[in-house]
Amino acid sequence: MPRMRFRLVALIAMLVMAAAGCGRRTSTEPWPPITDPLVFDDTFGKNVIYQAFGGSRLDALAIDSTTAYTGKSSMKISVPSATSTTGTYAGGALTTPRLRDLAGYNAVSFWMKGSVAATLAEAGFGNDNTGKSRYTASRSVIPVTTSWTQVLVPIPNAAKLTAEGGLFYFSAAPLAGAGWTLWIDDVQFVNTATITNPRPALASQTINTVSGAGVSLSGTTKTVFAVNGVDQTVGHMPGYFDFFHSAPAFGSVTTDGILHVASSGTDTLTAKLGTISATGRIVVNAIASPTTAAPNPTVAAGNVISLFSDVYSNVPVDTWNATWSQAYASESDLKVAGNPVKLYTNLTYAGIEFTTHTINASAMTAFHMDVYVPSGSTIKVKLVDFGANGVYGPLGSGNDDTQSELTFTAPASLTVGAWYPLEIPLANFTTLTNRAHLAQLIISGDLASNTRTVFVDNIYFHK
Repeated sequence: MPRMRFRLVALIAMLVMAAAGCGRRTSTEPWPPITDPLVFDDTFGKNVIYQAFGGSRLDALAIDSTTAYTGKSSMKISVPSATSTTGTYAGGALTTPRLRDLAGYNAVSFWMKGSVAATLAEAGFGNDNTGKSRYTASRSVIPVTTSWTQVLVPIPNAAKLTAEGGLFYFSAAPLAGAGWTLWIDDVQFVNTATITNPRPALASQTINTVSGAGVSLSGTTKTVFAVNGVDQTVGHMPGYFDFFHSAPAFGSVTTDGILHVASSGTDTLTAKLGTISATGRIVVNAIASPTTAAPNPTVAAGNVISLFSDVYSNVPVDTWNATWSQAYASESDLKVAGNPVKLYTNLTYAGIEFTTHTINASAMTAFHMDVYVPSGSTIKVKLVDFGANGVYGPLGSGNDDTQSELTFTAPASLTVGAWYPLEIPLANFTTLTNRAHLAQLIISGDLASNTRTVFVDNIYFHK
């Protein structure tokens, strides 16, 4: 009898284990998002981590157990001075790999105070610090006092946030060059009736582009809310809007805020935030892309320093469209007849920077760039050398920088509607007296002749 009981117990145990095994999650199954609203309260919420932004003071955030709005602790943020060598501002994101379903909330709430009266440059949510965020939203220039104050950042369309990893982020700059201290506490998502009257807006503008291009709509969308009866503007990514086309076959806007242009012609974009129509509209004019690629260069690779060409190995480039480039200038990567090219649209000027690895072109004799200008008549090319110190300094300030700009106009020195090789002797850049620390290439269009779209390929120095 005891043996029979043992066998029965063992059989039950095996059945229980088998049943448990049937419900076990495999390593390939993602965890479903959770609805937990807590981001920080005395300590970080479950699975929440802090990630400092690039260029910020890495150790700016600490847990302060002596100061709190409620409870025992707060986040103490030490904003560095403008002369700090450990970061020029304080900023970062509270993120989680355990995604949150935030569809049931309408704002993120937090309390803050400062060591002095100041402003918080930016605070919001939806930035997961991966560079692939689609639903970032924030308020800017938020007043900070020396007493605890609640801040609410409304969610433009919570239905979009069913699997979000970017829970909260902030950016704080020096105050008149001096450092200061910011405390933040009780960060959580809430559903409050004090947020009303959303008024979405699309920045009206005209965009000139080409078929096959991807046009970023970043910076064109915002929504104004009444927060406790006071209007507050939330700047946010285009993914919160649903876009509508006057010419449906023209293209489509993806959730990352990129308008993918499928054909040439004209389209008018309008948008809605949920069921609410946004003010403003964007007119998009697209011309046909070139059908042939630029000719492959034939200069021997050993005599070339290449920035962009699939014929040569290219040196590192920091950016093909610097932040100081003219507003709305857009840069895209696309292929023409299977050949990679760079496309600039809405071009006034665009900065190409290679400041991290400057170029020594002292032994080179020429600069080459293939350009395709669909319309217009004039483009400009500027080279900038940062000098031996490798640092930019405004002209006339006693620095060692030099630069020179050349203009090319059809029909004498530019062909419109076909690939044209700009083969420029470096000696023609007469005021570029140094070429050992080249750091910038600036391409400019021309408003007067409507040269706003330029394809470029095979950008290199050679001898």
